[in-house]
Amino acid sequence: MTSLLPRPTRTSEQVSADLRHRRPLVVVATAGGVAAAAATLLVCLAVGVVGWFLTDSGAHGAPRDALRAGATAWLMAHGSGVHVEGVAVTVVPLGLTLIVGWALWRIGNRVGDSISGHGPDADRIADGERDWTVPLASALFALGYLVTTIVTGSVAGTVSTSPDVARAAAWAFLLSLLVGGTGIAVGAGRAAVAAAWLPPTIRAVAHAARLTLLGWLAVSLVALLTSLALDFSTAANVMSQLHTDSGASTLYTFLTATVLPNATAFSGSYLLGPGFTVGVGTLVSPGAVVLGPLPMFPLLAALPDAGPTPAWTSWLVLLAPLTAAFAAVRARRRHPTASWQEGAVRGLAGGVCAGVVFGILAGLSGGAVGPGRMADVAPYALDATVRAVLGFGIGGLLAGLAAAWVTGRRERRSQ
Repeated sequence: MTSLLPRPTRTSEQVSADLRHRRPLVVVATAGGVAAAAATLLVCLAVGVVGWFLTDSGAHGAPRDALRAGATAWLMAHGSGVHVEGVAVTVVPLGLTLIVGWALWRIGNRVGDSISGHGPDADRIADGERDWTVPLASALFALGYLVTTIVTGSVAGTVSTSPDVARAAAWAFLLSLLVGGTGIAVGAGRAAVAAAWLPPTIRAVAHAARLTLLGWLAVSLVALLTSLALDFSTAANVMSQLHTDSGASTLYTFLTATVLPNATAFSGSYLLGPGFTVGVGTLVSPGAVVLGPLPMFPLLAALPDAGPTPAWTSWLVLLAPLTAAFAAVRARRRHPTASWQEGAVRGLAGGVCAGVVFGILAGLSGGAVGPGRMADVAPYALDATVRAVLGFGIGGLLAGLAAAWVTGRRERRSQ
């Protein structure tokens, strides 16, 4: 008799909500990739036009030159580099790259939410059914972003600037696939399903590595800003010698901010011990500072004075294990364990992973910034990676063991 009863009908709100998560996958994913590229590209174009007006009220050049400069800056955020009067400038403004990554994540998350109704549900995935929704959407998302990057490089590039479109396309594909694809997986809910299958150890290691890396970047940024503040008069003197008006100074400050993440990686490499170069034949490290003629750039005021270094700078290398130990203790709050072996593995692996990631960031932060000796301005990335792995690993290992001992002691007391 129950089979003869009428089935409950779905309300219009339920139907609308279901359709909102079942939008055409191919169209939404491809358009999302194009939109992610256009979002930051349009901002760079607008900044280029505003900067053109701020500089001599637009007396020099034409609006198309300002648009081309903004597009070139966007390409440089993707590692294209540029030529200025025949001189290669290969440094990547990581500040712009971070903005690009944020846009990829946000739009990728929305794309994932829009297509979350496609494919099998969580129960069918648990039964072993394959789900190609996120891989297909990520590939189409990356394709849309890649095509937009290639078109921009073809239109904005000139014989004099010669941006490396192939390198920009490779960066664009990797960024959109990794960052945008992760955003799609999170927005579609597939990341939560996959994370539930991961062993607790892997989740704990990832959390510890994240806290260690963020903590080290924070320490490096504080050290950079402190050094800059202590010699702020030099930075102000540099700005005054450039003879810029208020509009041009504002633009110059904005451009300086785009390389602040690069400078943070330089600072981190310095604190680890290997240091960095600011030109061929130079060295800036806690043990020695060898400088030559420097370009007029405000952030360079944070550099220590050339010559012998104070004795206390050699103790700066202890900041790495201390940061990793603090991160491991904080990670224990979310993933407690009383096992000595588990605590050691979590702390050591988290520190090693954070060290490797920082080494990659240090390698990406350098490059050529001018002719001659300015063709080599970069941290000693390989040495910094080794020091980071050792420092973070040792600090995480010791703190992981201590945290496991504290957790076990509390559990025994509560029994």
